[in-house]
Amino acid sequence: MLDHRARHLLRALIGQYIQDGEPVGSRTLARASGLDLSPATIRNVLSDLEELGLIRAPHTSAGRIPTAQGYRLFVDALLELKPPSHDEVEHWQHNLHSGQSTQDVLQQASSVLSQLTHFVGVVTVPKRSQFAFRQIDFVRLAPNRLLVILVFTDNEVQNRVIELPRAYTPSELEEIANFLNANYAGRSLDEIRTRLVGDLQAAKDSIDRLMRSAIEIADASFRVDTEAEMLLAGATNLMAQPELADLERLRELFEAFQQKRELVRLMEQCIHADGVRLFIGEESGFAPLGQCSVITAPYGAAGKVLGVLGVIGPTRMAYDRVIPVVQTTAQILSQSLSRISG
Repeated sequence: MLDHRARHLLRALIGQYIQDGEPVGSRTLARASGLDLSPATIRNVLSDLEELGLIRAPHTSAGRIPTAQGYRLFVDALLELKPPSHDEVEHWQHNLHSGQSTQDVLQQASSVLSQLTHFVGVVTVPKRSQFAFRQIDFVRLAPNRLLVILVFTDNEVQNRVIELPRAYTPSELEEIANFLNANYAGRSLDEIRTRLVGDLQAAKDSIDRLMRSAIEIADASFRVDTEAEMLLAGATNLMAQPELADLERLRELFEAFQQKRELVRLMEQCIHADGVRLFIGEESGFAPLGQCSVITAPYGAAGKVLGVLGVIGPTRMAYDRVIPVVQTTAQILSQSLSRISG
């Protein structure tokens, strides 16, 4: 419902505040806006914007700063994005294409996001159940205890220790590994678990001891992970942000980063978003992020969404630059994962 003049002044005020971090007074705003308006006229417009809840006046200053609602209007209706240059995109591609496994590339993506924005870079880790299994090997640790080595098609290796009801000889384990590799390679863990149910029932009615043993071991080895994980880089960057300098606020943030569960849940809300999604302040519904903005975008491979990446920083951030950074990094990460898993 704002007229052209009010929109122009709001955009100028938020841009000035993002740049300087100081409350913006009417005289500063007159210079920053480039409009030929008297200080009195500007004060009247600022009063209207304040009544609408878009800006507020800190009690220690006569100037104004944006509210979360003001930032939301700014991002949705007034923002002009600044896409990264060709050289910047090539540099990011080089960093993310150098990884040889999914974990390598995801770790690099969180670091790149942190380095480019000077905030916190976060990437949710796809569940192993989403990737095809390539090979299995066993190492006997004790008569009834095995180290299971799972190799996936995205070059990721996962080790699991399992306990068995009886002991297996090395030759039995080798034979079982060969059987599983021949019959289950190329399938995802979800597919394997579904197929195991039918195969296990068939094996109960069969005298094939090898098949029964193999499926019993596979049942323990191919258990699907249920807890989502997240990689995080640059948490200490937030200590340099004046808006987040309160020690109690920082403590809550770092505890949230350490526990990760609520952050992962917030990120997973965005997994089916059509491009970039943005939470400003309390919009996240997560108290420790009340003074922060979270910018996210989904990533994937081969036409399938695998996870979400993003940036966490103070609400006073250069949205025109950070949003394209998140968007472009998601695109490059998707290309890298397609290359690895292809």
